[in-house]
Amino acid sequence: MDKLIHTSLSALRSAMARQAVTASNLANASTTGFRAEMASVRPVWLTGAGLNDRAFASEEVVSADMQGGTITQTGRPLDVALQGDALLSVQAEDGDEAYTRRGDLTVSDSGLLTTGDGHPVLGENGPLTIPPADKVSINADGSVWMVPAGGDANQPQLIDRLKLTSPTGSDVVKHVDGLFRVRGGGALPSDPDAKLTSGSLEGSNVNATTALVDMIDAQRAWDTQVKLLTTARDLDSETASLMKLPN
Repeated sequence: MDKLIHTSLSALRSAMARQAVTASNLANASTTGFRAEMASVRPVWLTGAGLNDRAFASEEVVSADMQGGTITQTGRPLDVALQGDALLSVQAEDGDEAYTRRGDLTVSDSGLLTTGDGHPVLGENGPLTIPPADKVSINADGSVWMVPAGGDANQPQLIDRLKLTSPTGSDVVKHVDGLFRVRGGGALPSDPDAKLTSGSLEGSNVNATTALVDMIDAQRAWDTQVKLLTTARDLDSETASLMKLPN
């Protein structure tokens, strides 16, 4: 009986994790550059006398769906859509270098170039700051140009180049903050061939319909396991009743 209970509890944990991943994907179905999270189940074997043949199912987020999202033209100079598998380097809250596909860039009050969710964008020389300017533009290779306030519009100045990288050949994982990082730490090198499309944004690659179906499946799996636990409790009660001595 206890094996049935352990199996059901393990399945309940997996269903709960699957629901959390699906809920996160649904919540980010309209987030710029979002990559759908993918969960995987792995066995966690128990150790100890009489337990070596048992294993819990541990479901966790291990990667993301890296398929591209829909590109929409916005005409906004600071909107960039990364081409191919290119990633944009940003500074995470803990100070580490991280990577994103989010391209709705903006300039803060202090002149710092950030993504739409507030992460400082890194150039080849570190966090990128833009002085007061009449015009700012970003070329396909990531070069950031500006016309200083009151300057000659025919003589733009190069500020820096966005640090564009490629995850190809590297072990990159998605963290809970939604940013990609190199597993175990470290930074990806710049990719001189990486390109972007200025004046456009890449949408989320989450398919809301598929995510909704996944959510329903996870809920059904949860309900099934709850019924199994209820059945186990009833069987245990009946067995205990049969073992009682007649008065």
